[in-house]
Amino acid sequence: MKTKIKNFKSFSISTVIVLVVVVIVWVLVIRLEGEEPVVDIDLSSDFLGLSQELSFSVTDNKSGLRMVWIGLIKDGKELVLLEKKFPGSGFISGGDVRRESFRLNVEPKKLGISDGNATLQIKVRDFSWRGRLRGNLTLFEKNLVVDTQPPGIDVLTRFHNISKGGSGLIIYKLSEPCQKTGIYVGDTFYPGYTGYFKDKQTAMAFFALDYEDTTKSEMFVDAVDHAGNRSKSGFHHYIKNKVFKKDVLNITDGFLSSKMPEFENLIKRNGDNSLVQTFLKVNRDLRKANYLKIVEVVQNPEKILHWSGSFLRLPKSARKAAFADHREYQYKGKMIDQQVHLGIDLASLARSQVPAANTGKVVFSDNLGIYGNTVIIDHGFGLFSMYSHLSEMDVQSGQMVSMGDTIARTGSTGLAGGDHLHFSLLVHGTFVNPVEWWDSVWIENNVSSKIRDAGAG
Repeated sequence: MKTKIKNFKSFSISTVIVLVVVVIVWVLVIRLEGEEPVVDIDLSSDFLGLSQELSFSVTDNKSGLRMVWIGLIKDGKELVLLEKKFPGSGFISGGDVRRESFRLNVEPKKLGISDGNATLQIKVRDFSWRGRLRGNLTLFEKNLVVDTQPPGIDVLTRFHNISKGGSGLIIYKLSEPCQKTGIYVGDTFYPGYTGYFKDKQTAMAFFALDYEDTTKSEMFVDAVDHAGNRSKSGFHHYIKNKVFKKDVLNITDGFLSSKMPEFENLIKRNGDNSLVQTFLKVNRDLRKANYLKIVEVVQNPEKILHWSGSFLRLPKSARKAAFADHREYQYKGKMIDQQVHLGIDLASLARSQVPAANTGKVVFSDNLGIYGNTVIIDHGFGLFSMYSHLSEMDVQSGQMVSMGDTIARTGSTGLAGGDHLHFSLLVHGTFVNPVEWWDSVWIENNVSSKIRDAGAG
């Protein structure tokens, strides 16, 4: 009997000890956990503009969230932007909410916050028993600059005459550094670049008017500073209308049988494998794909103005097709397609040497579908020259070339019926009329004199 009592006492004591240990472990590991809440915030800029959305989330996967507070500290004053307390499940269980996301639209002027340096502060506590039962604290701080003033724009160039399918240059001065600036022509944006002039806030932007654009397109300078504040400024301009030539190209069976095999690996065929259907897929679908590739190639131009003076034309050549010719393709007397010719065709002797039209960096040297073997040169600040239907290419991507350097030889690769050079110029992704850039008087009046005047100013 005494042995049973002794054993029972030992069991009871052991049970109590185990329970005490379990409780201690539970308190230490669960209720006294020391893991701080996590703050995840997306701050892409060190500026707070006229209106800015702050997105952030807070997380605590152990004790649960107790409270979150966010505010701005400015000139020794504290402005509360958000304060929220979360429900708990009781003294033992902790909090119910483990994660919460927030979106705050902060408008400093409406909140009475003046421009200048400020500190964004976020405080988060959980339901841990640490910190005298107040929980673990996470403190996030970020120094910001409150800037509610939009950038100033001062257009320095006075005359901006541009033709349909033509190019233009505008030079303007900004009141502060901007993350994005340039010219809008309708919905098309042409970036502006600083760094050419001694004044670091003076920018220049080459822009274009698409060949099919209307003479009513709105044009304005656009600038967005690092705080997201935006300004627009119109400028005086004159748009000259231009009527482009219409041409008829007869597609023969001889042309189809000699050229279409070149494209068999570049297009997807459907049920109809006729040479006419192959031509239509090449002239439509492959043409679109090639244009998208060109846009990709000219996406990030050099931030240096490599070129100077008028551009070279293929020596001793005759013009065979003009810029923006509206072509109607006929087969056996019936119209089968329509396209626009976005370059100038120049013919000389077969396999003539092709010179670089001006100084720049080669950014493409490869086959380009309907254009055949093609070289594209970046002349800086968004201006590119393109040389197509080449029989051979003598330069590689990444290579610097000077005006007049031989870069290739003419040919009939791609959708060309005979040996010639298809020459194009682009301002960013817009094809423009090369004739302007061959003209030294046009260059002087529309580019060189503007740069000199702005530099002198």
